Amino acid sequence: MLDCQDRTAATITQLRQSLLQWYCIHGRSLPWRQTQDPYPIWVSEIMLQQTQVKTVIPYYERWVAQFPTITGLANADQQQVLKAWQGLGYYARARNLHRAAQQIVQQHNGKFPVELATVLTLPGIGRTTAGGILSAAFNQPVPILDGNVKRVLARLDGVTTPPNKVLTTLWKTSEHLLDPDSPRDFNQALMDLGATVCTPKNPACLLCPWNSHCRAYRMNMQNELPVSETRAPIPHKQIGVAVIWNQQGQILIDRRRQDGLLGGLWEFPGGKIEPGETVEACIRREILEELGIAIEVGEHLITIEHTYTHFHVTLNVHHCRHVNGEPQPIECDEVRWVNLHELEQFPFPKANVRIIEALQK
Repeated sequence: MLDCQDRTAATITQLRQSLLQWYCIHGRSLPWRQTQDPYPIWVSEIMLQQTQVKTVIPYYERWVAQFPTITGLANADQQQVLKAWQGLGYYARARNLHRAAQQIVQQHNGKFPVELATVLTLPGIGRTTAGGILSAAFNQPVPILDGNVKRVLARLDGVTTPPNKVLTTLWKTSEHLLDPDSPRDFNQALMDLGATVCTPKNPACLLCPWNSHCRAYRMNMQNELPVSETRAPIPHKQIGVAVIWNQQGQILIDRRRQDGLLGGLWEFPGGKIEPGETVEACIRREILEELGIAIEVGEHLITIEHTYTHFHVTLNVHHCRHVNGEPQPIECDEVRWVNLHELEQFPFPKANVRIIEALQK
């Protein structure tokens, strides 16, 4: 594997110049590139974690219209924030954005900090996100290493080890190659190269400004690199879910605790089906344990398959009738009886939105 220090100054200059020239012609026109205000750039960086550009753009545009400033975001209610994020997934990103905005208002007079060490203290901001913000907003020479960049650099240097096992080396390479005179454009160009040319499958090597320097291309290994880590099969969970109706025709929903995958979001209550347990028995048990009420499980409403990053769930959803007991938030932050038309007002996980759609039919 090539050490980043082994490149000559002339080679590094050539790599920088060829990438910037390519970017000048082929760089993507994206809404957050039309500004140097760190706030919308920061929002875009967070939204782009684990999410494709085409999905992010409409969310980004609605977000900056609804929360146009850091102070506006800091002053918003968390439920508003989660509702604006609904459907993007990885909701910890939204909670961290909100907390970080509050921290910036409290500690930095509402102005996004310009020092790397300070930016790294903000919730939800790691080294790559900080580099993306500081280079794009302030043209600071701070390197990045997102998924696209890891792939480009792993191919460029012919890295035959999974990228996540050689992160220190890849960070050095990113830092070494970064153009100190044009860090904003260089980092954006590097991300665009990975997103549009040096793609995970069937990269367009003939169009790449770096192909003459790329070890993977020279060895005809561009489709084998970067090396993937072997992953265990993701677990599959069967979940019983209750749509509980009271005599007034209202539905019971609960708000999840702040920690965890979907913290702060509302949901229809339920839980994991134990081995040998029927869906109906699971729902009765879970509702008693979580909410302290007795219910009668009725007809099946819908079955939903949904995949998260690390597991897959099957939601077995049943209509249920409240029999007795006052609902208690035993394993959640809040419970509420709502009318069917009011469900739209609350932030729900994507899978639960499909339950609402089934109810509205």
